[in-house]
Amino acid sequence: MPSPALAITRTPLVAVYGTLKRGLRNHHWLAGADYLGTDRLTTVTLFDLGPYPGAKAEPSWGVEVEVFRVDAALLAGLDRLEDYRVRTPRAGTYDRAVHTTAFGPAWLYLYLHDVAGCPAIREGGWPIARADLGGDRTAPRYHP
Repeated sequence: MPSPALAITRTPLVAVYGTLKRGLRNHHWLAGADYLGTDRLTTVTLFDLGPYPGAKAEPSWGVEVEVFRVDAALLAGLDRLEDYRVRTPRAGTYDRAVHTTAFGPAWLYLYLHDVAGCPAIREGGWPIARADLGGDRTAPRYHP
């Protein structure tokens, strides 16, 4: 994956789904970013890891993300927070990949470690009430 300076030339957008969302504990890392709005992505599934979620590139019914326009400095800060390693992306905690959003292509951080035993969130957003995690559905529901 490219450095933040090169990544911004590909797309200046980032889609967030966890503690970086507005009102949550790490949102201050996006200070100065332009909030564009929310979207639902069917190309990722979230996993509740406890204090934060991790996303995997797996089909879902639509998980909620917030999309922001950032500059290279903000993206570099997010890379540090998410333990994304530009030179060796697979050695960190998260990798960064482009996903299509309603606002255009956006960088999204994908969790690299095992999620066995972690509840899947295939619809909606994080955080959710622990009681709502219930059973893990394995196929999208039909919505007439």
